[in-house]
Amino acid sequence: MAATARADVVVVGAGIVGACTAYWLKRLDPSLQVVLLERDTGFARASSSLSASSIRQQFSSPVNIRMSQFGVEFLRTAPALLTVADDEGGPALGWCERGYLYLAADAGDADALRALNAVQRGLGADVALLSAGDLRRRFPWLNTDDIVLGSLGLSGEGWFDGPALHAAVLRKARAMGAQLVRAEVVGLDVVDAPAGANGARRVQAVALADGSRIACGQLVNAAGAWARAVAAAAGIPLPVHARRRTVFVLSCPQPPAGCPLVIDPSGFWFRPEGAHFIAGRTPDPDADDLPLEPNHAEFDDGWWARLAHRVPAFEALRVERAWAGYYEMNLFDHNAVIGRHPDVNNLLLANGFSGHGMQQAPAAGRGVAELIVHGAYRALDLSDLGFERLLANRPLLESCVIG
Repeated sequence: MAATARADVVVVGAGIVGACTAYWLKRLDPSLQVVLLERDTGFARASSSLSASSIRQQFSSPVNIRMSQFGVEFLRTAPALLTVADDEGGPALGWCERGYLYLAADAGDADALRALNAVQRGLGADVALLSAGDLRRRFPWLNTDDIVLGSLGLSGEGWFDGPALHAAVLRKARAMGAQLVRAEVVGLDVVDAPAGANGARRVQAVALADGSRIACGQLVNAAGAWARAVAAAAGIPLPVHARRRTVFVLSCPQPPAGCPLVIDPSGFWFRPEGAHFIAGRTPDPDADDLPLEPNHAEFDDGWWARLAHRVPAFEALRVERAWAGYYEMNLFDHNAVIGRHPDVNNLLLANGFSGHGMQQAPAAGRGVAELIVHGAYRALDLSDLGFERLLANRPLLESCVIG
């Protein structure tokens, strides 16, 4: 193993969440010895590489709104924050601030959008409610015959180049001294905690597939869709499961101009991607650990008809290609699990983002780093996302989950 035999902090997983954690650790305390362990250093299967890379503030939970606001600010300042050596202008992240558009097809859904809007605007989100007439005037290519209300993010929402962001954060973390090691974690050495310590146990070392071990002061589980196995090695049940999502790349001879990311009442979403569009939906059935290959059968005649109903120009769309990535789905409540584990006192979790990992990683990484360096949250209070809610069977329900 190329890594030192001991590190102050070992981070399992060097995807966007692990990379952000390492970045903030080195920002907050440059003296820390931080090692990132990653078995797939080409990130071919990582959600960071396969995400639709979008960000929104239209959530129902205040903590999620605040995390995305933090993420937007990070994106806006990333070229300066992530500059390395003699980079000119910093990394190009392709930030496109065109908003999310939620559509409601009946009075009940419209009332829900109004209630959400009050929460979102109360936290400073720039979100507007649009009547069917407003939508027709703003988006003349959109069929609103069966729509009663829309909710549009006017700023602070959009999409970006996720792989570029991940590469830039990881590069900056390494430039500040974090060490990336290609290694597969196969076990954890867990021992009783010293008398008087919070928590009954602690992780003493990480066992690697090559037979070596690396001792750790603190361990961060940022293993994405594979986090459940890492937690199980410490005797912790974690309800995070790999759920495959297929993303289809579409072309259209007459693409709708000024298109935001649209969430249709029938359950699909679509948005521009360069000269094309991408689209997806929740598969049925939605099973665990399916092969990471696109399921072309999901794009059936029914979905095509619904797309063409919403955007008549899509009648002429063509499926160009598709890819698949994993959601690290927290089946308990579809929200991230972040923070120190109450029983294993040096194990911190940053798992189960349920499709929100790219947008929430900057805030999650900052929060985990603050717990390690300062012993408490400072920039954002993420305590609502702690593991304790699982033990108490107290789900933090998020009503705005896409896919």
